[in-house]
Amino acid sequence: MMATKKPAPVWALIATSLPMFMVSLDNLIVTNALPEIAQEFNVRQSELQWVMNGYVLAFAGLLLAGAALGDRFGRLRVFLTGVTLFTVSSIACAMADSVTTLVVARVFQGAGAAAILPVSLTLAVAAVSREQRNAAVGVWGGVNGLGIAVGPLAGGLVTEQIDWNWIFWINVPVGVLALPLALWAVRESRGDNRSLNVVSMLLVTGSVVTAVWGIVEAADHGWGQPRTLTGLAVAAVLAVAFIVSERSSTSPLIPLHMYRVPAFVLSNVVSITMYFGVFGSIFFLTQFLQGPMGYSPFEAGLRTLPWTVAPMIVVPIASQLVDRIGGGVLQAAGCALQAAGLGWIAFVVTPDVGYGALVPALALAGIGMGLVFAANPATVISAVRESEHNKASGANNTSREFGGALGVAALTAVFSRQFAGHSPGDVAETFTDSLRSALWIGTAVVVLGALSALFIKRSAAAQDESLATERTQRMSVTAG
Repeated sequence: MMATKKPAPVWALIATSLPMFMVSLDNLIVTNALPEIAQEFNVRQSELQWVMNGYVLAFAGLLLAGAALGDRFGRLRVFLTGVTLFTVSSIACAMADSVTTLVVARVFQGAGAAAILPVSLTLAVAAVSREQRNAAVGVWGGVNGLGIAVGPLAGGLVTEQIDWNWIFWINVPVGVLALPLALWAVRESRGDNRSLNVVSMLLVTGSVVTAVWGIVEAADHGWGQPRTLTGLAVAAVLAVAFIVSERSSTSPLIPLHMYRVPAFVLSNVVSITMYFGVFGSIFFLTQFLQGPMGYSPFEAGLRTLPWTVAPMIVVPIASQLVDRIGGGVLQAAGCALQAAGLGWIAFVVTPDVGYGALVPALALAGIGMGLVFAANPATVISAVRESEHNKASGANNTSREFGGALGVAALTAVFSRQFAGHSPGDVAETFTDSLRSALWIGTAVVVLGALSALFIKRSAAAQDESLATERTQRMSVTAG
């Protein structure tokens, strides 16, 4: 019998990247539709953020679970399940007739995304040789950047020309195409450790959700109110319980030795801080473009392109420099540029600021974002054993999405507090002052990410060799 010819690796990269494009697109596609959604459903700023955070929270809270399920039941199987759930819930989002229905559907979208993202990177890396690994991560990161770039623009165009509901309908043909392509081009794989730590899954999900919920309550009721304090306290208790569960488990979601690898730990710190600044800032910046600056949704989307399109250019170039320059250096530079861009906007923004004054800042932020997109996942993947790629990817993407959700929630709290403290009067000036305060907070957090990245002293390849040496030494000691 003649053996079936194996599809070329490029098809596996396309098959795994296409649904991931959908996932990254829906992180920000709603941003330029938010004013229309707020007007249709008559919701406040603190309620409106759940249209983004309902998706991001489910996404962040379930990413580690998605990675663990892929190791246990098969990464391709979990990937296909995620694509199906994401596509069906996109239809539910498009048909939503209330903000509550929309948020619930977005939660299910986030759950589907959590099944797609961690295994998509693992499947993409597994489809190529070790020498092609950074290039594959670069393609994966570039597609991720493309989704983020197209998101605000596509959301603005569709909202303006058709209706905001159609920002979700466009996912359906992508999902329908992705399913048979993945079945044909991607090979099934499983992890070495196929046990499930259900307790840890529940604890980490609960901790992420209650932490962001507590911060959202602060925006509505203040930091000292019982509801806020209760949410934050529960989040802290669940986080401690998660750590205890991981330390005592024979099958932790994140193997404990990973926490002893600086490149892994610090790269996840970078993810949290970077996405805190990006998601939190763009949530308000797109509203500023449509509010005080007076642009339509599509015009606002076009004007975010210097920021969001830059990763498409930067990621493929930077991914080739990770081993040569070092993932830590690239991540530090990326965060520094992102912080410079956000700080620049905060410094120059006024109710009557011209768009030209924002362009250099947006371009700086976009270049910085591209550097982090390229170096961050490549550093994380290369810092752990090949059998642990799925768990590392899940942890890294959890950090990223949690940072984004935290950024939107925290900066909404800052924005709302500042907005409420102004006396009634010029709404544009009040919005601008509140935006400025939120941007300075985002800038400070991203600077912390740059400082953290500087402590990643060695390249990812050196970290990989160090792990191999450490394992060899331990085996020698045991044998002796």
